[in-house]
Amino acid sequence: MIKPLVSIIIVSYNTKELLLNCLASIKEYKDVSLEIIISDNGSTDGTLEVLRKYKDLPITLIENQENLGFSKGNNVGRKYAKGEYVLFLNPDTLLQRHVLSETLSYMQNRPDVGALTCKVVLPDGSLDPDTRRSFPTPLVAITHFSGLDRLFPKSPIVGRYWYGYKDEDEISEIDCLQGAYFLTRKKVLNKVSWFDEDYFLDGEDIDLCWKIREQDLKIIYYPQIAITHIKKGSKKKNKSRRSVTGGVQAMEIFYRKRMWTKYPLLVNYMVIAGIKVLLLIRTAKFYLS
Repeated sequence: MIKPLVSIIIVSYNTKELLLNCLASIKEYKDVSLEIIISDNGSTDGTLEVLRKYKDLPITLIENQENLGFSKGNNVGRKYAKGEYVLFLNPDTLLQRHVLSETLSYMQNRPDVGALTCKVVLPDGSLDPDTRRSFPTPLVAITHFSGLDRLFPKSPIVGRYWYGYKDEDEISEIDCLQGAYFLTRKKVLNKVSWFDEDYFLDGEDIDLCWKIREQDLKIIYYPQIAITHIKKGSKKKNKSRRSVTGGVQAMEIFYRKRMWTKYPLLVNYMVIAGIKVLLLIRTAKFYLS
């Protein structure tokens, strides 16, 4: 089978060492045709200086003048991406051997798959729970934000957000995957207009999966191969109120865009009220920490 070109898009923001380690793991690949597009959101930690001199990989460096966020940062790479496939990759990840070739091969043989992720593990070897997620319907959102899914992770009723009731080593169709390792086809991205730029940080991957599934395409969790995710690597280095509360704000954006017309107004107002309360709690914790 002919190996198509894969465009790897990485958004960076003051994560120089993490990014260099990520690139070193990509450098090991000889069996996949790659181009790497780094969209830098105005880093001030020396990232740009290092990348301008980087010779180990074919890199297209986009120097954004400000922090555009994750959605816009990735979308900037759209006009540079020449590959048939696009891989959105976090800078705080390390690719294990053969992950690119195996996930690409799986997608090539299944035209009904719109997007795919591998098994994403934390540095301690455990599964990153955000690797596979359900859409935040009112029931899923309540059980997740209340912590019930942590108390009963194996329950098919309250453990749905992170699919805790499913074997983590089983290939399965899911609602959505996270942007740490998000492999898809460029023609699919073009059809759904890439990431929704109303999201700054968090939630954009859930929204993109929603749009892809609306095309009657599958989202697949493929755990036969893995990457390591230095969880929240970028956020830890760039901690701000926006990074702490972004996930909650993204939940409200997603609910209003994708769920609002599917439920009665009373249910909608209850969900939004719950999100607002959680936002206040997260904000207070940020200022008190």
